[in-house]
Amino acid sequence: MTEFDYTGQTVLVTGGMRGIGRAISEAFLRAGAQVWVCGRTVPASRDELPRADGREAHFIAADIRDMEQVDAMLAQIAQDSPTLDVVVHNAGGSPFAMAADASPRLLESVIRLNLVAPLQLAQRTNARMQQQATGGTQLFIGSISALRPSPGTAAYGAAKAGILNAVRTLAVEWAPKVRVVAVSPGLVLTETSQQQHYGDPEALREVAETVPLGRLASPQDIASACLFFASPHASYVSGANLVIDGGGERPAFLGAASVNHS
Repeated sequence: MTEFDYTGQTVLVTGGMRGIGRAISEAFLRAGAQVWVCGRTVPASRDELPRADGREAHFIAADIRDMEQVDAMLAQIAQDSPTLDVVVHNAGGSPFAMAADASPRLLESVIRLNLVAPLQLAQRTNARMQQQATGGTQLFIGSISALRPSPGTAAYGAAKAGILNAVRTLAVEWAPKVRVVAVSPGLVLTETSQQQHYGDPEALREVAETVPLGRLASPQDIASACLFFASPHASYVSGANLVIDGGGERPAFLGAASVNHS
């Protein structure tokens, strides 16, 4: 049972098969929406699709960096769904590489995936939403990396910072029909993050202790924020960025000060 009702609405979640994107897809399914997800890898079977309460998402194979694939995806959604009410721009990411060592090709690839591609998709979906009586909501998944130093992922942090500026601009340009908002997670515990960064339970505990709330976010924490932002409860919210970081990071100087005074 959910307090949000998206019955009759259509939601597109990019990168909606894994991690945060999957949790978002399942949350909207649980709330009654018809959910489309896209990704570059076709699932081996329907059993892998996001599902909730006996309902499952529709999958389209599409690389959001390829505009021909994006246009084909949107044409298929338009054929099958009378409206496109919510778009969650979730697909993204970056390998670890210090800025001095990152190749020009890597920098361009990261910025294209995390900034250029979602903006181009937003342009196309906005064009449809502007023609709908009910407009729509464009929701960008940002990152705390846009708001603090991002060593090892400088291009990613810069791209996400660009997204936050774009959110504020698009909220002005596309109003009043389309609301544009962002959600910026801090540390989130997903299967990928556990494999890449927190494989050691002790390391995970130490990382969690740096967060004031004492834990990493779950993907469901981010999904809940998306349900709210896309709902009538947030009908006057546009151009905003919600930071979900458990209270932020404990300032390093506090640790130094406690040592010096012990």
